[in-house]
Amino acid sequence: LTDVYSSSPALGRYFRSAQVVSFSNESSTVFYQLEFSVPPSTEGFMENTMNPDFIRNILRQNIYDED
Repeated sequence: LTDVYSSSPALGRYFRSAQVVSFSNESSTVFYQLEFSVPPSTEGFMENTMNPDFIRNILRQNIYDED
């Protein structure tokens, strides 16, 4: 995750760290925490750039690009 987000053109400059919060072998589920350093509030920044769907899609795109 660190490589994915730190190299992202959209989020790389804001990304600080990623860590696994919990992991389940039974369900192959990983919960992780991402830390970003965001600039002082600018119009639409949190709603658009830091939107959870947008952040998930950065990871999805990286997975698709790997295939």
